[in-house]
This record gives sequence, structure tokens and C-alpha cells, in this order.
Amino acid sequence: MRGLYAILDWTTLAARGIDPVAFADAVLRVRPAAFQLRAKEAPAREVLALLRELAPMCRSLGVPLVANDRPDLAVMAGCDFVHVGQTDMPIDRVRRIAPGLRVGVSTHTREQLVAALAARPDYVAFGPVFETSTKRDPDAVVGVDGVRMAHALAGKAGVPLVAIGGITLERARALVGLVDAVAVVSDLVPVAVGSDTLREVTARARALHDRLSPPPAFAGAAT
Repeated sequence: MRGLYAILDWTTLAARGIDPVAFADAVLRVRPAAFQLRAKEAPAREVLALLRELAPMCRSLGVPLVANDRPDLAVMAGCDFVHVGQTDMPIDRVRRIAPGLRVGVSTHTREQLVAALAARPDYVAFGPVFETSTKRDPDAVVGVDGVRMAHALAGKAGVPLVAIGGITLERARALVGLVDAVAVVSDLVPVAVGSDTLREVTARARALHDRLSPPPAFAGAAT
């Protein structure tokens, strides 16, 4: 996992009247490193229905689909990953009930990070790096210095590191080289909604993808 970890936040899109499937199509055009559905306030039945719409879209482009919080829905929809937080189902239990499902976990302190790395998740997220508006009760900001600490620990453990929390195109510049991927929510969504909204979503996703993805090797380089 390397580059843009795009998140579709149900509440954010609903507040701006943006269709989630159309939004997903616009983001997936740039083939992000991963695509997560976060719909904490939506009924489980609607979350499952949306995951089942997103799964073939992601699969056709080779983009891993991530369900938030719910390993049961992830399995039923055919997702690649489930992402769990500190108050969700523990990693070892997820693996017992869904052995084929890959697991990522959010951490917010050094202690949480060390504990998560010991469980050997498929990736570990750390943050919030900056102030965020998409969480009701956000954890304390860890800053870029906190990410440097997480980079050292995750690198030693051999677990991919994803930065989370308040990340924009400009702020992402400070994280290049410190993390494997960067999770982005709000900066994918235009403030004003109009006829060009989905085109702007794709443009925003492409700008983030280009900033975060490693440059391709030069085919003509001497060997």
C-alpha cells in the first residue's frame, strides 16, 4: 500500500448532496492505493448495499476496498480489508472470525502503536497528524514529529504506515517519505457543489495521488 488512501465519508457527502457511488467512481479513476467506506451513522443494511456496489468497481481497477469498523459487513460484501479503531473488535478476534480478511488499525499514541504493531496488522494508521473536522471527538494531534516516531517503529516492525487526520494536498508535502500512504477525507470533496463537482473530485484525487505516489523508474536508466 503506497500513495493515496482515499476515504468516502458518508456523512460528509450526505451534507453536500453528493451521490456516494458517483463520488467513488470519480476518485477511483486515479486508482488510489486503497479506498475506504466510512459510514458510522448509516444503517448497516445501507452500508452493506453500498459496499456491494463499490466492490466490483474497486476490483475491476485493482484497488483494495476497505470497510470501516465492521468485519461482518466486509466479509459479506467481499471487501479486501476491514479497518478497526481502538474501541472496535481486536485484530486477533477479527482474524479468528474472518481469516481471509486483511486488517488495518488506527492508533493515536505511542503505546497504542506499539501494541498494534505487536499484533502484526496488515497496516497501521497513526494520527491525527493535524486538526481534523471529520471526527466528533478527535484524539490529540500528534504532529509531523509524532509521525517520524511512528515511521521508525513501523519500519522496524515491517508494517506499512498510514498517516491519518486533517491531511490536505499542501500538508501532505511534509509527510512524503515518512509514511507509506496518506488517508484523505475532506480534501477530496469540493466546498461548493455544482455541475463540475465530480470533475473536481477527480482532479483533487489526481493531485494527491501524484504528490504521494513514488515516481516511476526511468526505463532507459543505465544498469
